[in-house]
Amino acid sequence: MASETEGSGESDIEAAFADDPALVSYVAAGDPDAESTKEYVRALVRGGTDVVELGLPFSEPIAEGPTIQQAIRRALDAGMTPDRYFDLVADLSEDVDVPLVCMTYYNLIYQYGSRKGRDGVEPFVEAAAEAGISGLVVPDLPVDESDPLKEACEAHGLDLVFIVAPTTTDERLARMLDRASGFVYVQGRLGTTGARSDVSSETHVSLDRLSGTDLPKAVGFGISEREHAREIVAGGADGVVVGSAFVDIVAKGESVADRLEAKARELKEGAVEGGEKVPEPERT
Repeated sequence: MASETEGSGESDIEAAFADDPALVSYVAAGDPDAESTKEYVRALVRGGTDVVELGLPFSEPIAEGPTIQQAIRRALDAGMTPDRYFDLVADLSEDVDVPLVCMTYYNLIYQYGSRKGRDGVEPFVEAAAEAGISGLVVPDLPVDESDPLKEACEAHGLDLVFIVAPTTTDERLARMLDRASGFVYVQGRLGTTGARSDVSSETHVSLDRLSGTDLPKAVGFGISEREHAREIVAGGADGVVVGSAFVDIVAKGESVADRLEAKARELKEGAVEGGEKVPEPERT
């Protein structure tokens, strides 16, 4: 998949937010195996997913809660590696017409080049682009150390997505926005990923801080229900990122594809409802 929408000047990821509020759906590649992952991604897309965040398993996923940590462990135990990941992406990029985003950790990106006999991050980015990845999310990458990866992404036409936490200072936020592309990943609450029963007040504060950026804003961490998606988009987000709710379905292993499709449809409908403008009352 090309990383830029032809004739529009915007990336595939930005274009995915253009028509209505976007659903960004996460699954761990290789959980429980590569062929199942392809089936699950196709189901998520049928349900209305606009961007697939496909996790590349790493042994120390510090941003993840127990649900996704266990998915990553299952994928690693099943033999998922970066090269197998890129093969999986190449197959998926021919099957689904939505951007595929790689979510992984910086050490794995850097070490990939060493294993290929080349230093630095470019070998990984080059392989990701060739496979069909449209962007990267790297939660442990400090913005002050992001220049090499940003330069490699620009050279190969990939977006680099930064995660903005409730604790991100204004100074660091400005540097992130200067380097970010695709969308801004808004961490909706402190802590690690995982489904929650409510929407944190921190979400609305974070969205207010980002009101001046032109990039789409998608909120993740804790979203699992239709009402969550509706409230977040109504509060100013351009989309939602959902992971643990889908990974829980995969872990249970019962009618997985059908249940993923149904959950994606529920969340997408909630996001769209949140984006619908309430008509102003007529003045008399």
